[in-house]
Amino acid sequence: MDDERKILYYKNYFIDFFMSLDDGARKKVAYVLDMIKTQERINANFVKYIRDGVYELRASHNSNIYRAFFVFDEGNIVMLFNGFQKKTQKTPESEIKQALKLKEEYYESKSER
Repeated sequence: MDDERKILYYKNYFIDFFMSLDDGARKKVAYVLDMIKTQERINANFVKYIRDGVYELRASHNSNIYRAFFVFDEGNIVMLFNGFQKKTQKTPESEIKQALKLKEEYYESKSER
């Protein structure tokens, strides 16, 4: 990959989530973000395609599982949604629906500029 992707944040959803994490979890999420920024292909342990252009960042720390949704837009990474601590085997449908809603809001706000 020639250029590093930029990370953009839609509103404060992701930042608020990130700042609520303990140091170790924050470091692990930052590590995964750095991989997404710099690598063409990323292991499915760290990134999973959900649907409709939405991906899930995946990080684990001290037996806790953290997730946050993002999209690729013009080669950049747009962190869309408040991440969450995963407590079930499957990603909750309500979290996916919220991410899809925020994706639509993001593209609508972008087209209004």
